[in-house]
Amino acid sequence: MALVVTFVNTQSIPTSGIGAAYKIWSYKVEGNSADLPQGHRFALALPADIHVLDPGSFPGVPALEGMFLQRDQGEARQYVGRTVGGSGPQVIAFVAPARVSTGEVLLVKASPGSNPWVAVPFAGAAGGSPSHSQKMTVPAPGAPAYAGRPLVDFMGTLPYASELFGVYQPLSGWFGAHSSIAASVAHPNLPFAGLTLDRFRGDTALNMSDPALAALKQHYDAAASGGLSPVGLVNLFREYFFEFDTFLGAPAGHIWVSPGGTVEVVETSSRRTLIEKVSEQSEEISRKTEESLTEQDDVADAVKEDNSSDTKLGVSATGGVNAKIYHADVSASFSTQNTVKRGSEVTHKHTRTQTAKATSEIKRNFKTTFKTVTETTDTSSRRYVLENKSDHLVNYELRRKMRKVGVQLQHIGTRLCWQVYLGEPGRDLGLGDMVHVVEAPDLTGLNKPEKLPPLDEKLVPFHFEVPFLISQGPDAEEAEETYVPTPGLPCRGLHDREPLENDIIQFCFEEKLPPAPPGYALSKIASMDHHGAQVHYTLDASDLLPNPDPDKNTIKLRLTYANFQGKKSLPFDAMLLYIPTEAAQKKINDLNAAREAEYNKEVARLQHDAYGKAVRERLRLVSSMRARSPENLRSEERRMVFRNLIRRLETTGHYPQDPKHLPFPEAEGIQQFFDVDEMLYFVAPDFWRPGPLVAPPVTKESVGRYPVPPEDETPVTTPLPLLGQTVAGWYSRADKYKALDTQPPPNEWRVNYLITEQTQPAPLGSSLGWLIQIDADERRNEFLNSAWVKAVLPVRPGQELAALSWLKEVEGEAGLGVNYVPQPKDPETYQGKKVGQVLALLATHLNSADADIEITRNSEKVFETGFDPLSGGFKPAEPYQVFDQWVEVMPTDQVAAVAVQYDPKTGQQL
Repeated sequence: MALVVTFVNTQSIPTSGIGAAYKIWSYKVEGNSADLPQGHRFALALPADIHVLDPGSFPGVPALEGMFLQRDQGEARQYVGRTVGGSGPQVIAFVAPARVSTGEVLLVKASPGSNPWVAVPFAGAAGGSPSHSQKMTVPAPGAPAYAGRPLVDFMGTLPYASELFGVYQPLSGWFGAHSSIAASVAHPNLPFAGLTLDRFRGDTALNMSDPALAALKQHYDAAASGGLSPVGLVNLFREYFFEFDTFLGAPAGHIWVSPGGTVEVVETSSRRTLIEKVSEQSEEISRKTEESLTEQDDVADAVKEDNSSDTKLGVSATGGVNAKIYHADVSASFSTQNTVKRGSEVTHKHTRTQTAKATSEIKRNFKTTFKTVTETTDTSSRRYVLENKSDHLVNYELRRKMRKVGVQLQHIGTRLCWQVYLGEPGRDLGLGDMVHVVEAPDLTGLNKPEKLPPLDEKLVPFHFEVPFLISQGPDAEEAEETYVPTPGLPCRGLHDREPLENDIIQFCFEEKLPPAPPGYALSKIASMDHHGAQVHYTLDASDLLPNPDPDKNTIKLRLTYANFQGKKSLPFDAMLLYIPTEAAQKKINDLNAAREAEYNKEVARLQHDAYGKAVRERLRLVSSMRARSPENLRSEERRMVFRNLIRRLETTGHYPQDPKHLPFPEAEGIQQFFDVDEMLYFVAPDFWRPGPLVAPPVTKESVGRYPVPPEDETPVTTPLPLLGQTVAGWYSRADKYKALDTQPPPNEWRVNYLITEQTQPAPLGSSLGWLIQIDADERRNEFLNSAWVKAVLPVRPGQELAALSWLKEVEGEAGLGVNYVPQPKDPETYQGKKVGQVLALLATHLNSADADIEITRNSEKVFETGFDPLSGGFKPAEPYQVFDQWVEVMPTDQVAAVAVQYDPKTGQQL
């Protein structure tokens, strides 16, 4: 009878430290006693490239007892086998990689002693043809990738960090008064318009028989009615982080050392930071769009950092710890079992993606460079000396040390909550106005022009002689007579003698004036001096006007009495008044204006330069503004939301409005039912905010979609000033652009924001015309521009029934008398009940769970018992149980040198 060798199976190794990459391979050798003599050794000759582990390394494993592994240097085969003991089939077992392949197998035997192996013919199956070799199922060649020790080895490991999560689900069926009235106001033309608070009480509200309430219920289906419900459930989950083992990862570098050679290696480790800022330290700082990497080196810290900046989370404080609450879909089931399962699925999806992203970022966070140097001056770097004392070349791979971090999720509790919607939550939040003193431009290098003075009036003397011109009479020679005007002829002077001997002289004179000075015009005769002569004269008689005559450039004089005293002429000296002409004065003014304009142009250039520098400097300061702590911002927002909630209660008469009397009892009552410090809120994005069907066009008066302060702030119609403006407005100014098409209008306005090559990327919402708070984070800006918030107040443990009674007074009883529609896996006690009755059963169940000390212990057991491997990795959560588990691999900043060998012919690593 020929020997028969068959493959039996593979099975897991029941000892720790090897992992799932290796299995116990079992083969059965069958034959009669003559073919399998006692004391002889039988072995399977396997290819040498199969990575078989020594069975002696696994003491205490029954399947490997009596097995051996023999490898001979230079042999192409290795032998795994056993010594025949007992009668019947013999099983040969060994440890090898779990990956399956097909290969050539030989069966060999050796008699007792140090006798050589002898090949034995065998069949691969009963009835098969015997041969010295057979094609059989064998382990795949090569060593498997080492994934570290199995998780069972870390049982009992305590978590080094934890993070609290939650999932909120509204419970449909109850129509709250506040949300329903808001819905009726939003739909003034529908049958349920005009709802008032009193219609939410009484039998017609309980069974929804009121026509308006019935129309409201019909309008909103079960899912949408969750937005009108005043109650919901928060399922809390805790994420645990466990430190597992470490291993060497992929090579980060390669070094070879010649025989007798020495290589000095300096390892320089650096971490890339993620916040772009101006720094004069010698470190590389970079950030690229979505390539925003975490600053943290640990996945637990990275998850916490990611949660603090996630704008889709509601935030609460639970037991002094910030709990991040996700929003799930509306639940029609009031069963805690169903809501816990749905919440666990939402939590699993988010946390698994989150830790994978954080781990990927941490992997990219580390960068190690190696360089060969002759001497080192960097005292902070790590210095290694590799010396090869052998006679052959030595290769080293520089491999990074990796960490394995285990993550588990556990459900730790369920809380009943009150939800209410509040509009314009950020309207009353104050914004920070940056104080920035702008230096005036230096004008000392400019010479302010001196103004040319206006032209003054001029007095110009004019001398002329009044001659003694006689036309008749004997006084022609002596000129000694006295003359007066001839009656009826004022221009003739008369000395009366005999009628035929009267003396007549000339009394009217017109003298030509010299040309007027340039730029001047003759105005009047300021004075006239006749030097004591015995004369009287007139200058302003009507027959003399105009005097002086500017057209003729003359002056006129008429004597009214004269005695020449023997002189042939009388001297006169006139003072002529000349005034500047309009053209001359305009020329002076134009010169002054030109000089002033040139000066002002230079001043404007300096001011423009100073303005541009000041704007750039202010933008740099704004961009580098340190953000306030997220905790303080969330606390302010939570207080503002709660303040608006109190105002809502005031309008419905459930909270006193008189500020002179402090409402201690009402405040204590609210705090008795609800955990005010744990209030959370969900922000509705700004696109949900209703607006006009046709939005008004953007003009130069536009300052953003949601300006605060509102209408009373002066629009930006001139170049942006440096003083007297809220810095937040710098992110929402309107600029004019050419239209993208050729159709009119030729220009368009857009609400834009200012940037420079030195500024950080603008905050989210800058292109949307958001109001931006420069010292806040993304969540605050979302809050300021949100359409509304949903405030959720958890009910204090043990106060569920009392809180429901209080809520019925505040929110009414609409829908509580409607039959509850059972959902799959609901408790039997929910069958045949009303919505209000099921809510009461739910409150009773939560009340009893809060009082059960065993449940409290279960929610904290991981901190006491440590890590407990979860079979299957994920299962829908049972209340207060661990339901999800995975492992993340992260790099460290440590690198190890590992000696390796390569086949010179194939280039493959040996």
